[in-house]
Amino acid sequence: MSVAPHLQLPPTDRVLSSRTGWTRAHWEATADRMLDALTPYATPGFAQYRLPGRGSWSGVVSDGLEGFARSFLLAACRIAGAGGAVDPALTERYAVGLAAGTDPRSGESWPRLTDCSQQMVEAASIAVALHETRPWIWDRLDAGVQERVVDWFSGFVGGRTWDNNWRLFQVVSEQFLASVGAPYSRSDIEGGLDRIEDWYVGDGWYTDGDGRNFDYYIGWAMHLYPLLWARIAGPDGDGGRSTIYRQRLSRFLEDYPHFFGADGTPVHQGRSLTYRFAALAPVWMGALADCTPLAPGLTRRLASGTLRHFVERGVPDERGLLTLGWYDTFLPSTQPYSGPASPYWASKGFLGLLLPADHAVWTARELPLPVDESDTYSALPAPGWLLHGTRHDGIVRLVNHGSDHNPPAPESDASDADPDRGAGEDDPHYAKLAYSTATAPESAPHALARNMDSHLALIAPDGTPSRRRRIHPLRCEGRIAASWSVARLPGDERGYRIGTTSVLHGPWEIRVHRVESPEGAVVREGGHAVADGTSPFASTGPDWALARTADGLTSAVVALYGWDGGADGAAVARDVESNAYGPHSAVPYLRSAPRPGGTGVHVSLVVLSRDRVHPEALRTAVRVRVNGDAVVLTFLDGTRVEV
Repeated sequence: MSVAPHLQLPPTDRVLSSRTGWTRAHWEATADRMLDALTPYATPGFAQYRLPGRGSWSGVVSDGLEGFARSFLLAACRIAGAGGAVDPALTERYAVGLAAGTDPRSGESWPRLTDCSQQMVEAASIAVALHETRPWIWDRLDAGVQERVVDWFSGFVGGRTWDNNWRLFQVVSEQFLASVGAPYSRSDIEGGLDRIEDWYVGDGWYTDGDGRNFDYYIGWAMHLYPLLWARIAGPDGDGGRSTIYRQRLSRFLEDYPHFFGADGTPVHQGRSLTYRFAALAPVWMGALADCTPLAPGLTRRLASGTLRHFVERGVPDERGLLTLGWYDTFLPSTQPYSGPASPYWASKGFLGLLLPADHAVWTARELPLPVDESDTYSALPAPGWLLHGTRHDGIVRLVNHGSDHNPPAPESDASDADPDRGAGEDDPHYAKLAYSTATAPESAPHALARNMDSHLALIAPDGTPSRRRRIHPLRCEGRIAASWSVARLPGDERGYRIGTTSVLHGPWEIRVHRVESPEGAVVREGGHAVADGTSPFASTGPDWALARTADGLTSAVVALYGWDGGADGAAVARDVESNAYGPHSAVPYLRSAPRPGGTGVHVSLVVLSRDRVHPEALRTAVRVRVNGDAVVLTFLDGTRVEV
């Protein structure tokens, strides 16, 4: 693809950046275009940016503040990274906006900070931006404006936040108050930093609040804000905490490049994906905090590859704006708290501009990503994930046996042994068995009712599929991961246990399911959903189904054992406007005959590839032998795996 003509970029440099061609100048040009595009949507005093698009549940004024705060973070990276040598109008816009936003008489003032209000999120961006641009903005503000800004931030002191990454918004904002000599609460700061210790689960991973909440918030919030706080506190004010945070981020970054495909795409999993290249925040912070294990050329190749990927696909759009979606506008991949300016948390993806132009990250020659060089396999026991990349097509797949975005299971007793008690509805961005850099889950409401893709379900007689709610991890090591969950059917108070083990071999995932079911239930399993601008090609045969997009991305499922679906045992389901990757989507799936009840074993082979896929041949690629609870897989190369 080529860059959209509305975004004027400098020529590529294939000597310095052999993989992407991008340099620091490309980043600066992209940031400038995004910032310039906001000005038509500013209120008269530049305190709010009221962008077009669906409003959030917080209202138009909060959404306008969000536009100011999140774009101010982008402006701060640009201003501070250039040592203030930017168009003076940029600095002036945000200085004027600070004055108007904190003036109750301006007609565009910001809402006060109250407990658990959206303003808390936005205040943290303003605090970071003020710190990073202090010589050019804060130090030049009128004393009265400084007092009003301090007064607005003071709403944090002694305030209550949501008990997750929000605790860190209070931490950085009150540390900014401390840095300018204003009243603040040391106990608020220490309490927030102490709280995240409860969520650290090892190997560089946090969960975002209680439960198994693993997604990009771990990088763009749980790792990011503690080290932003340390930048504000300074080396003499962090109490030694930053050493720990730097060690944890370093460990996290060891695995992080494996989340990105050769084309720069991050794995499409978790909430708030409309933040897009905010996924680069921990990569840049590793360089800023001098704690990254990644070579400078790898850091830039990863970051530039991701930003270029989105730019080549119309992000920002022809107006220079970020929309609510992934590429185009796609509201099902957003949340009710997402307003038209929410995507500008993507500003975190520009933190690398805070590094000087002569830093090695900008001057070293690009190095390849892991998936550029070889097939990759990574087991991440903390979140319960397997990552699997294939060099020939550049795709990275995530096999999910651990992240469900649910609160932890409450302590049960003899009278209440329900492992799903307290769990919420399943979320397609967490509950699926697999995600990838080339696909997105079916997430529109009409598609959620069918719940086809990357999911094994019991189907009730009325056609209702069971859900995968709370995930209970069992194993994650090497190329194998396993978990169990509970399936429920309408009118049946009993829960039926489904245990799944995933085995990676070559480009394939083999899934072994041990399924409890009532008499007459049908078992159904879907592969990855593929989506495109035109309707994908579909094909089926005895015990297999395949869907392929016009550019050759193929999703297939092949029955290896226990399905016995007969003529109706494999099919492809189509949908429209249900997928972030395109308006036309398709899901291959397998379907069993009605079960006699009790426990059965089902084994399937799942493929996502840009290669030609021959399902009939794949049926003979793995031999399956079942002996009681033991399932032995034997591959053509002689590899033998027992699960």
